[in-house]
Amino acid sequence: MSNTDKPRRPLLDFDEARQRLMAHARPITQTETVPLLQAVNRVLAQSVQSPMNVPGFDNSSMDGYAICPEEATASPMRLTVTQRIAAGMCGMPLQPGQAARIFTGAPVPRGTYAVIPQENVQVLSETEIETHVTCAQGDFIRKRGEDISQESEILAAGTLIHPAHLALAASVGITELVVARPLKIALLLTGDELVEPGQPLGNGQIYNSNRYWLQTLLTQLGCEVLDPGIVPDTAISTQRALQAASHEADVIITCGGVSVGEEDHVRAAVESMGQIDLWQIGMKPGKPLAYGKVHDTDILGLPGNPVSAYVTFLLMGLPFLRARLGQAAQPLAHQPMIAGFDWPRADSRREFIRVRRRTVSPGVVVLERWPNQSSGVMSSVAWADGLVDIPAGHCFSAGDTVAYLPMADLIALSS
Repeated sequence: MSNTDKPRRPLLDFDEARQRLMAHARPITQTETVPLLQAVNRVLAQSVQSPMNVPGFDNSSMDGYAICPEEATASPMRLTVTQRIAAGMCGMPLQPGQAARIFTGAPVPRGTYAVIPQENVQVLSETEIETHVTCAQGDFIRKRGEDISQESEILAAGTLIHPAHLALAASVGITELVVARPLKIALLLTGDELVEPGQPLGNGQIYNSNRYWLQTLLTQLGCEVLDPGIVPDTAISTQRALQAASHEADVIITCGGVSVGEEDHVRAAVESMGQIDLWQIGMKPGKPLAYGKVHDTDILGLPGNPVSAYVTFLLMGLPFLRARLGQAAQPLAHQPMIAGFDWPRADSRREFIRVRRRTVSPGVVVLERWPNQSSGVMSSVAWADGLVDIPAGHCFSAGDTVAYLPMADLIALSS
């Protein structure tokens, strides 16, 4: 029976496929302890509690003058300046009738009622000031533990570490973090037609673009990428590459070879050594997306067309890898936006089309689409700032509200 004679396999619903894929994401259990400066883009394996209060002492939030409670409600106030307290210094207790010249971040002396900003003070001499403002207790004083209280959780397990998280940990004196070990990803790119940039193209050949966006996103995710090079389009070469990768990697990612053509060897090779659990998704682009196992190693089979591969990796692959690293799964975060174009032809699959925001008048933003939505047009991805998520069987007109997925949110390394 030829491929055209075989009964057509029903496509798996996009949401069901995504849910089933995430159910296969086994969080990695091995951890390592790394210095702060090596922890960015790693996933925190253990929550972090603060060993101290921040601030560690009551301090001034302004350059100004610390005053006693006895003078706080008098207007005007005339006070004697008895001391000068800069950041890193400790002052003497205040007495009635006294003020302390104080600077931002400096500890307020014992007996301080409030701080008066310097712009509200008239300097009469080196030792005497006057002010006509009154103040409330605690004005312009940052209280001990106001930002962080001792033993409170400042970073939760599963957090993908950003530079601000490093600053937060450093602010309480922490020098290292316990993170999930990097995932080892074997990247297998298939296709005799592929040539690396910088090499001359032969007849029928194209440059290998998938390696460059895929390796970059995997590296940003903190993965260790194993890349043995382009796999020839033969059954034996595909089997050998998958066998070798299964012994080294946690996850194998392939581009191409998961469709139904005679030269698509990946699916058959996987089934000869393991199983395919998901295949043929009701989405456009990205129908040939596959998931399975080679021995005990996950394999994610992306389509070979660059747009299909890119879109399915953002929608399916990245969430799966984040879950494997211990991050909680997040639903797609749609934003309602106004379409600036018609979409009159409904498709039986759920569509994700490349769009970009455009300001048409002050305060009015609409979405425009790339005119060629073919799965091989990588220029559409480089141009777009998001995707419109179109339900199966749905069409719309310019002016309708549509579900917009910002590329930045899909790529974002936040949990």
